[in-house]
Order: sequence, then C-alpha cells, then structure tokens
Amino acid sequence: MLDAEQIEYFGKKLVDLREELERQLIDHESSSATVDLDQPIGRLSRMDAMQQQAMAKANRTRAATRIQKIIAAQIAIERGEYGECRICGEEIGLKRLEIAPEAPLCIACQQSRE
Repeated sequence: MLDAEQIEYFGKKLVDLREELERQLIDHESSSATVDLDQPIGRLSRMDAMQQQAMAKANRTRAATRIQKIIAAQIAIERGEYGECRICGEEIGLKRLEIAPEAPLCIACQQSRE
C-alpha cells in the first residue's frame, strides 16, 4: 500500500504530466489541420503534408487517451484506490507507477490483457 508521501508524489507527477500533454495538444493542433488538396504544391510535398497530418492526429489521439487515464488515476487518488490494480486488486509496483503513473493495472494483469 502506498503511503501518504508516495500518493502526494504521484499526484503531483500526474498533474505535471497532464499539463504537459494538454500543452502538446494545443501546440500540435495546427499540425493536424486538413491538408488543402487544391494548394499549388508538388505531389510529393502534398503526400508529405498528408503523412505529417496523419502522424499529428495519431499523436493527438495518444495524448488525449493518456489524459483520460491520468484523470482516472486522479479520481482513484481521491477515492483512496490509487496504486491498486483494477482487475486483481493487488498493488501496482512502484517501478511501474514511476514509468507510467496513470497505469490502472499491475504488470501481470496488463500482460494477460495483451
């Protein structure tokens, strides 16, 4: 079970990570804008622009998904359930939380899902 100091540490880490991801979403908003096919540029430049747009959209989707997991972890802190696996109820390892503080599952349950 995590102690109060660890909960506070991970709570701050979650806030910082969420702020960073939200900034990324704002910064990359223009990168995922629709490519204008009528723009007078070469075919390869248009293909490159479309590929960059697709990558930007994928990055935005990943960031938005991670933000949702962070929000769920913040709610778990409020409920006193942070650090517990949602499937088996066992404690999520500190190393795992250090790498991904929004992780809802222990390593064993995560591996069995994949």
